[in-house]
Amino acid sequence: MRSIERGSFAAVRSVDARANTLTVELENGSSVTYDPRRLRGVNVFRETEREFATGDRIQFTAPANDLKVANRELGMVEAIGQDRQMRLKMDGGRDVQLHPREHPHLDHGYAVTSHSSQGQTAERVLIHVDTELAAKDLLNSRMAYVAVSRGAEDAQLYTNDRAKLPEALGHEVSHESAHMPAVKPHQSITPSQPEIAPVIEHGIGMGHSL
Repeated sequence: MRSIERGSFAAVRSVDARANTLTVELENGSSVTYDPRRLRGVNVFRETEREFATGDRIQFTAPANDLKVANRELGMVEAIGQDRQMRLKMDGGRDVQLHPREHPHLDHGYAVTSHSSQGQTAERVLIHVDTELAAKDLLNSRMAYVAVSRGAEDAQLYTNDRAKLPEALGHEVSHESAHMPAVKPHQSITPSQPEIAPVIEHGIGMGHSL
């Protein structure tokens, strides 16, 4: 098999399930067929078009080591030049310049997963919890605690089924998980009282203010 260098990109062109092989096309146009069990450390991305404008929130969907930017790090688009060069102001305060052709792992940063929001803080957070989510293990007390604790001033919870919410967010994933008490209607929370409690205020639909 021809060598696939570390950090290189390729597009999957065909899959042979019987032989358990992938055929990929490298950036230089050459093709390589290999057994994925023998090549570890491969990340899979789906190519999708995104349009960015000055003032947009942005997030990196993969590390950019040359820019010293971590995966899921957030920032704001400050300017876009005629050559499409982008100037970003990262949430940590650093200025970063890049061209999206050289750093394609970018997405809008208005919504992030609970997992990738760890270590980040915002004045106000809106949390979406779908109790019919296929991957049930993603809904648990740890996810609830992380999501709610990101909001310094306000956290609002939106769900498709209020009745199923306590059971979904009361699920413990390990003995080391942060303990989350059962949801009690009309019980508000403060930063010093980290409990999940939906309180319906002035809103519409299934929005719950915490």
